[in-house]
Amino acid sequence: MLKGFKEFVMRGNVVDLAVAVVIGAAFTAVVTALVKDLITPLIAAIFGKHDFSTLFFTANKSTFRYGDFINAVIQFVLVAAAIYFFVIVPIKHLTELAARRRAAGEEPDETEMSDDVRLLTEIRDLLSAQRSA
Repeated sequence: MLKGFKEFVMRGNVVDLAVAVVIGAAFTAVVTALVKDLITPLIAAIFGKHDFSTLFFTANKSTFRYGDFINAVIQFVLVAAAIYFFVIVPIKHLTELAARRRAAGEEPDETEMSDDVRLLTEIRDLLSAQRSA
């Protein structure tokens, strides 16, 4: 029973997911600090309101606090923009570069190969060397 659990946990995708969650949490803390310490004061300098969490309106004796929502939207947009520009765009660029190299008939760079592809390439080379010897 423990052996099966160990195999499950040690599979690549589970470990990768755990690393992604930890990095995501750290990244969120950085973006939260960016919003709180830089972006919100910049907006406050322009619009005159520093802390949006105190914004609310009242209708029929009900209070609607929408300031925290504004803070959350700003943070979400900044996180999404950071992920897009610092993760998605570079990966897309590298993928397109590798596709152009493959289309031109070039061998992919060692850093672009997955571990499985690298291992299969080494096996192919060893078998080729054995056949020629």
